[in-house]
Amino acid sequence: MQADLKNTLIAADNMTQYDIYARDLLARKGILAHILTATVDEFKSIPPKEVEGYIEGDIYVGLVPAEPGLTNTEFVNANGDRVKGFNTVQSEKQEGLVIFDIVFYVRMRDGLSQIIINVEAQKDDPSEYDILNRAIFYVSRLVSSQKERDFTRKNFNDLKRVYSIWVCMNMDECIWNYIRLANYPILGNHEWKGKLDLLNIVLLGIPNELPECGEKYELHRLLSVLFSNQLTPNERIDILENEYYIAAGTFEEEMKIMCNLSEGIYERGVAEGEARGKAEGKAEEKERLIISMDKEGLPSEIISKVTGETIEKIRSILENHKVIAVGS
Repeated sequence: MQADLKNTLIAADNMTQYDIYARDLLARKGILAHILTATVDEFKSIPPKEVEGYIEGDIYVGLVPAEPGLTNTEFVNANGDRVKGFNTVQSEKQEGLVIFDIVFYVRMRDGLSQIIINVEAQKDDPSEYDILNRAIFYVSRLVSSQKERDFTRKNFNDLKRVYSIWVCMNMDECIWNYIRLANYPILGNHEWKGKLDLLNIVLLGIPNELPECGEKYELHRLLSVLFSNQLTPNERIDILENEYYIAAGTFEEEMKIMCNLSEGIYERGVAEGEARGKAEGKAEEKERLIISMDKEGLPSEIISKVTGETIEKIRSILENHKVIAVGS
């Protein structure tokens, strides 16, 4: 059962943009419906609230491996038949595996056909590999893994369309690219049978600065509200509820916690630590860094990650500093 958006936002910690919380936020049906409305042609003319009803079955969040041979698993259904479905891997067994962030099925408006949607959250445009190459791998895996799960033998006409949608945060501007197969005739005019729209890749670049209100930036504005570290909790709630009609609940204090522990604050702390000459090993320098970060409102957990000190040591330094400050 998917937790509601309110509980997910309450649970968000300092790794909001980079870990399971980004996936959990994106995996809310209300958010996914807006993504589908913007990116899948068949849903562009209907309200997101109606699109929610077309999302079928489980939404798999951080559970399905993209590894060859591991995406599917065989099980016995209620009728005693052996069938294949998505494989789910427990978190303690995921080390070293490539895992889809979010995978789910969507029933099309004709009531007959389905498509498969994959949504991936990225903190930025990665430098260690080309993101388009990874997106092609993911969308290809979701096509090839359909054999014996969604079609049998050589019934290739039963292949379902696949969308792999990549949300890349911390970009300099709003970006939107749509990539799929294309046919370039060289000789002759033969019409080859088949579907060029089986593989669909959508690349979305989301800036920290909130895009302006309007149809052009509607999807980017929504995603920026979720992940930007430049908005107050009240601003987030106001936009979600009044512009997108997504019930965020009355949780101003919880939203403040999410903002304070966002990855943007964490990265600023890391940058400050590096700018101070890699404080590790310099006790005096490290103490000043800890005190400075505490004054900026960073929690002990983040200070610990930046400085390498234990939370107990950090608390001791801060308590000692307060005693000296009062005495002076």
